[in-house]
Amino acid sequence: MSRYLTPSKVALLCLISIYTEGVVPNSAAIHVLSFLVSCLTPLDPGEPEFSSGKWTKQSSVSMADLEEGLSHRPSSIPGRSVWDLFLRKAWSLDSCDALEVFFTEISDMLVKTRDEQMRDRDQGLAPETGGMRLSRCSPLGAFVRRAQLEFTRLQFHDSVKLWKGFVKYRLPTYWMWARRNPSEDHAPVDINLLALSLETDSPLAQVAYGTIDESDSEDETYVSTKDVERLLEFQIGELQRLGGRVPDAMKTQLERIVTAGVTLPNLVHYLKFLDAWRAGDYPSSFDNLHRYFDYTMRSRDRSSYQYALLNLAILQADFGCYGEAVSAMQEAVSIARESHDMNCLNFCMSWLYHFGKAFPEHMKDVQNTGMLGNEKEGLAFLKAKAKETEMWSLLSTTLLSEAKLELQKGESLASSIENIVRASHLNVTKNVALSMGPQLLLQTSLYARIGVTHLAWLNSEIFLECYASRAPFEDYLKNTFRSCQLLAQQGRYKEASARMNDIAPEKLRSLKENQLWTFFSGLMQLRRQIYRDNQVAADHLLTQLQSIQLPDTDLVLTLTLLTIEYTIRKGNHAHALTLIEQTAQSLHHENFDIHTQIQLLCLKARILDKTSQPQRGFSLAMRAASIAHRARLLPDLCDAVCALAAVLLSLREFTAVAAMLESVMPQVLEANDAALAARAYSLLVDANMGVAGSLRKAADPAKKEYMNRALGYLDCAYDQFEELEDIRGQCEMMAKKATVMQLSGDLVLANDYAAKYLDLRKLGAAEVV
Repeated sequence: MSRYLTPSKVALLCLISIYTEGVVPNSAAIHVLSFLVSCLTPLDPGEPEFSSGKWTKQSSVSMADLEEGLSHRPSSIPGRSVWDLFLRKAWSLDSCDALEVFFTEISDMLVKTRDEQMRDRDQGLAPETGGMRLSRCSPLGAFVRRAQLEFTRLQFHDSVKLWKGFVKYRLPTYWMWARRNPSEDHAPVDINLLALSLETDSPLAQVAYGTIDESDSEDETYVSTKDVERLLEFQIGELQRLGGRVPDAMKTQLERIVTAGVTLPNLVHYLKFLDAWRAGDYPSSFDNLHRYFDYTMRSRDRSSYQYALLNLAILQADFGCYGEAVSAMQEAVSIARESHDMNCLNFCMSWLYHFGKAFPEHMKDVQNTGMLGNEKEGLAFLKAKAKETEMWSLLSTTLLSEAKLELQKGESLASSIENIVRASHLNVTKNVALSMGPQLLLQTSLYARIGVTHLAWLNSEIFLECYASRAPFEDYLKNTFRSCQLLAQQGRYKEASARMNDIAPEKLRSLKENQLWTFFSGLMQLRRQIYRDNQVAADHLLTQLQSIQLPDTDLVLTLTLLTIEYTIRKGNHAHALTLIEQTAQSLHHENFDIHTQIQLLCLKARILDKTSQPQRGFSLAMRAASIAHRARLLPDLCDAVCALAAVLLSLREFTAVAAMLESVMPQVLEANDAALAARAYSLLVDANMGVAGSLRKAADPAKKEYMNRALGYLDCAYDQFEELEDIRGQCEMMAKKATVMQLSGDLVLANDYAAKYLDLRKLGAAEVV
């Protein structure tokens, strides 16, 4: 394999040569130049889709590609296309000596250097006029200079090998060229064989060229070491930018190329490290990381040491070795400071901040050193350094982290929105596409917390429609799950499940992404089975989900809250209280979330109400409502109001409960949460029946009015429970309806509703079986 030159690059030089000869008219010049530049420019990491076929076309242009691009472009010579002139130029290289002469003379296509112009002037030579010359600094000029330099570096056997490769490369166009140029000598291989009257199967031709129709190795002939390095750099950039693993087709092509008998570039080890890391193969990833930086250190001394430590720390953290990860990152920070590598230092400090948020118990040593200070000081430091070094991606991430911190602490909602808007402006003006996923995900969370669910859904859809193709797959997965959560809380389980299952299996080849997808899908199925009262399936799913050790604190808390709700439905209130206390104690200052605090308070208030301790539950519900109101968390406030209403019902404050719930019902319905709406309607049923029961006269019109209201709320609650597939809730509403009918004196309807209640119980039992 050649270091740089390949037969396709020789063909591109021929095309550049006919362009400089002035035979390409203006109408075709733009197309020809576009074709050349697309073949010579580096791979674009911003392309939304990339395949091995695209890379092959860019790194090794075939004759078919050239014919497709040039055959329809007219030249300045009547009756000839640019493709015809290209063939004539390519077949004019009729021997290895002609190739040597061609590379010697390609410098004539370039503008002379200043020294050469001064030398010509001193010798009295007039400047050349009339011919087209390429600027030495232009993309085409740089390519010509690089090609000539690389050819002069080739040893004789390598130049002969290049010539043989070019002969095989252009051979498919022999008959086309011969038919277009009947007056010229036709030598399909070498003009010297024609001069000696020798055929291609003669002994001398066999010694010189072998069997022309057989290629020793297509990849070795047509791909250079430089092309392989470009491919590796592109693949590494894509893996670092988007996550995931190397596609199977690309991996097969890489293995075929790099095993073609050449020295492997160092980047191969780094690519293997990334692929093994994504696959969850800790020993292989560790070995390949050490191997890559061992080779790199030989040429770069200590300049890459901090990046080796940085990669090592991230690797250790992903595999649960948190102590080793912190130690490696601290050493990386020290070396980055010594070498004044601000980019590496800023990234390390940002990583330490986010690691401290996820695992505060492993950051005590770092906190004692005062490296980052408190949370706000750390964010202020990162913002200042990101602005100094113009690291816009880091600045955007820091602004989003600050907005998330304020949202979690229940601080100013306006300040959180301001930081999100600033990050959004930065992402748009500086084209920070990778930060769009976290930004829209945070916006979705913010809108859901303040009760504007339709905007939360809209932001999720915007990401999936506009940014999913260029975003890291983990961001895509999280946004998909968030939209599925919004669907599931409305009872639209089939749509949510279809959306999760639409994710292509080949995108889940990475261990982390596969675990996330499994966890997200399991969470939705667990919630559905809990509502169906299928304890066997729920226990099985819960065991599987608890065995997936994810480092994401938010996801762990989501599973914990769902576990507590499941325990309450089973009637194991003592264990549920224990889980609540354990969860509350596990919340550190670094990962504290006011939403979780309110949820725990509401759950505890509900348990105390169910265990005949409404007085204790009253203070907890009031506290939850006060915190939610102060933090402007509207759905949490409605949940706290429902918990407070349940407590007040136990205290027989029916009128107050009815008035309180009716005042928040519009906000409850706007939240698009069927479970919250069903619970609120059910409490309204109890409140209105309580008011009706408190009226002494049986024939009082007000009593009948309250009972009719209760019936209306019963229908609304039943509809919400039916959307959720909550069998227990439907049975409870049907039993209440039968009771209301019996109290109203309509025994026929009471018996009908009682029969429907029994049918629902049988249906629930059948589904469980």
